[in-house]
Amino acid sequence: MRRLLLSFLSWLLICWSPGCVSPSREGLPPSSPFLAPVVLAEDLLPQGIAVGDVGSSGAIIWVRTDGPALVQIEWATPAQWGTVSKMGSARAPVSRTDRLATTNETDYTLSVPIQGLAPATRYRYHVWIERKRLSGYEQPTLAAKGEFMTLPDATTSAPITFVWSADLGGQGHCRQGEAGYLMFDVMRRKDPDFFLFLGDTIYADNVCPAPPNEPGANVVAATLDEYRARHRYQRGAAALRRFLETVPVYVTWDDHEVRNNFAGPFDERMPKGRQALREYWPIGSPPDDPHRLYRSVRYGADLELFLLDTRQYRSRNAEPDSPAKTMLGSAQLQWLLDGISQSTATWKVIATSVPLSVPKGGGDTVPGNDGWAGGPDGTGFERERQVIVETILGKRLQNVAFLAGDIHWAQANAYDPDRDGVVDFHEFVAGPLSANPGRITEAEGSLNPTRLFNESGYHNFGLVRVTKTLFEVAIIDQTGAARFIHRVAAR
Repeated sequence: MRRLLLSFLSWLLICWSPGCVSPSREGLPPSSPFLAPVVLAEDLLPQGIAVGDVGSSGAIIWVRTDGPALVQIEWATPAQWGTVSKMGSARAPVSRTDRLATTNETDYTLSVPIQGLAPATRYRYHVWIERKRLSGYEQPTLAAKGEFMTLPDATTSAPITFVWSADLGGQGHCRQGEAGYLMFDVMRRKDPDFFLFLGDTIYADNVCPAPPNEPGANVVAATLDEYRARHRYQRGAAALRRFLETVPVYVTWDDHEVRNNFAGPFDERMPKGRQALREYWPIGSPPDDPHRLYRSVRYGADLELFLLDTRQYRSRNAEPDSPAKTMLGSAQLQWLLDGISQSTATWKVIATSVPLSVPKGGGDTVPGNDGWAGGPDGTGFERERQVIVETILGKRLQNVAFLAGDIHWAQANAYDPDRDGVVDFHEFVAGPLSANPGRITEAEGSLNPTRLFNESGYHNFGLVRVTKTLFEVAIIDQTGAARFIHRVAAR
């Protein structure tokens, strides 16, 4: 009770100003005892916590301890928590994991799957830590607590609000001050159900000078420890930690998790960058394919999200485009085609870290177009893109939208590739979260685009609201202002 009172008084002191987000805006009911800070022992969990890959029956909870420790997570519904007595008494209603060890092999990180949950249900969780000492382990300490909501099942229609963006901490725009990246506070005020992070979660190949940035990002990463250090640097931003405590995430990567414009099978640094990414984000993969990053998310009856991996399997950018050239690899491409063809969701959203139709050329070190669109040199990935487009057209798929990042400006296009006067699908591009704004380029014409929006010069994210009848997209800048709003009615 004393902790709750202190938390409430602290909130009053901080939030007695216009525009402050009240605790109830963070996804918790006003009567919740979880209004206190989610991380209770920052010395044990210095990088905070995160919940990711939430589904209708499970979720993943991510932690990183400050050294070797044992971690146990327990969870239950609010009603079940209400029957739980004090520590040491009977606690049968609460489910819990085994005591799991954090070790140097994974940089003391854990991504813990929680399974067997009910759809559309709120769960509370506790994270208990036993720090390792020479004489054994300390007594368990309640280090963090929080809540999340599982997704509705595929038969239940429910409104959805989510945010997406990419490109964090590039070209000298890194952590500044304790908050680090204030954009995450702006996103949190939109009360999203989840955040879709479309890559460039770090800029491993960029140096951030200090000052004006916080020290710790002055090395171009080449070793596993250096990649890990760049992820820890990002988590040093208090605004990002606050965001991840309350908003579930779905994460993929783009090039700067390894280095600019890389093609996975041909880059010797790729396994190191991939391992660090997997260690620092809650990403679920099938046991028989532990490196797989592409996956789908079904959010009730009205949304299915197909999250692509555009890096791990791609051909070299410099190869001339041909039927054999691939960005996705054969297995992922077939997974995508089958998924969008068979989906019963009202809205089918394909999340690709690189844009569909912006000619994104390479440079001297990595030549060739890096996005889907082709260039004058004959490179690009348009042949594979056309296979996806022909599936949409041939199967007459309705209500398809692409979300992208990477180019460092906001763009929206409506596409009519068969030129029959009817829009076949849309693309919306957002970002950067914190990096140099890009130089605007028009979409190339082979998909017959209608430009809806094309603007640069500021940091931004996309905000999506989905219902059975409407797909609404807004581009929001760092002040919280909407720079663009577009609504698509379901067909």
